[in-house]
Amino acid sequence: MLHPGLTHTCSRTVEGHHLASHVGSGDLHVLSTPSMIALMEEAAMRCVAPHLEESQTTVGGHIAASHLKPTAHGRTITANATLTAVEGRKLQFTVSASDEDGLIGEGEHTRFIVDRERFMARLG
Repeated sequence: MLHPGLTHTCSRTVEGHHLASHVGSGDLHVLSTPSMIALMEEAAMRCVAPHLEESQTTVGGHIAASHLKPTAHGRTITANATLTAVEGRKLQFTVSASDEDGLIGEGEHTRFIVDRERFMARLG
């Protein structure tokens, strides 16, 4: 059952395809903001996935995040998501990311519970 307080943590090593210079969000060889946000979203998705029916998943609806400091290639980043509110199909999370030196990003994220087949059928 979904309830506020559920948490999940995801970690990964910063590789070449995570860098701003590769993603196109900048020209420096540091962790890109889109890659940091993707890991935050993954942590939120995985936070609630075990509590959903097999036919259900969640999709991102909104994220507001700050990228506070750079992280170099080869470092490990960890994202944490905490479910803060459940309003029907709407789920609210606080999210954060850190590396070995501390906090690198933080924000709030909204996801929605959807039926997999009905969602994909909307694509036409």
